[in-house]
Amino acid sequence: MAKEVLSGLYQLKVPIPNNPIGFVLPYLIPGDDGYTLVDSGWNTPEAFAALEAELDEVSVSFDEIKRLLVTHVHPDHYGLAGRIKEICGAEVIIHQRERDFIRSRYRQPEQLLERMATWLTENGVPEDEMSELQQSSMPARAYVVAVEPDTVLWGGETLDFGVYRFEVYWTPGHSPGHMCFYDRAQRTILTGDHVLPTITPNVSLHPQQMGNPLGDYLASLKRLMPLEVEQVLPAHEYSFTDLQGRLTEIVEHHDQRLDEMLAIVGEDGATGYDVASGIVWTTGTFDTFSFWMQRAAISETLAHLEYLVYEGRVYATRRDNVVYYEKVTQEE
Repeated sequence: MAKEVLSGLYQLKVPIPNNPIGFVLPYLIPGDDGYTLVDSGWNTPEAFAALEAELDEVSVSFDEIKRLLVTHVHPDHYGLAGRIKEICGAEVIIHQRERDFIRSRYRQPEQLLERMATWLTENGVPEDEMSELQQSSMPARAYVVAVEPDTVLWGGETLDFGVYRFEVYWTPGHSPGHMCFYDRAQRTILTGDHVLPTITPNVSLHPQQMGNPLGDYLASLKRLMPLEVEQVLPAHEYSFTDLQGRLTEIVEHHDQRLDEMLAIVGEDGATGYDVASGIVWTTGTFDTFSFWMQRAAISETLAHLEYLVYEGRVYATRRDNVVYYEKVTQEE
């Protein structure tokens, strides 16, 4: 059921079939020339029907949607973008960093698959598991109707819809081009997957997100801390009010996770695969996960291990073309 969270601004609820998160929360924002839809849902019959029904519930047709603003191009946020574009010609808006993934992830993934195989092997994945992990994200392509953006953002812009004015915050970490949108007058922020009320988004190191993604994510959280916010509108779960309190909780969660991973590295060193399979995750143990969840766990583990490298607490070394992480001793 559509929920009015501000005057004329609705939180919608679109199911994500066969996914433990359950649903995504798009937002419908009124403007002087029509409506802006923030995120869309997976490209499934159930998701499209739910989106259409909720628009009908608030007496809005697809023809009245003038813009589709995408927080990031993961399938549950971007999946219906191409279909919506075909129906009403809405202007599709994403971050520049996200545009770079549309071709490599959804249209021509062959090169990415080759890079993924090498990367998994280098991080300790056993040969008999590598193929399944390499291919594990490919089924998600069926849930995306890809479309190139009409407009790209960088962060720092203001989107003026007449009724509402949202400042664009570039918040990399969960995805390199993730964006949040803050209305200063309304003290309201749309946080996408960046800040959720009880769960934390996957922050991954992988061939398309190298460097220090956990460092980027924590810095992005810090960037939001000074904002005066009375209402947080995330893309999953439910709305909440205490942004600063939740930001603090998320930082503490990652501090705890870093300590757990450092303990598994131990005195002898370990690969990313070793550490990922030794962690007790919030959603279960590594051996109970699907191949897709296992790969996400490995990627998130590596983001934490690389953060520890940047912090000078571990170092990475290669043995037989496999990367091992080892603790930095006081003598070093």
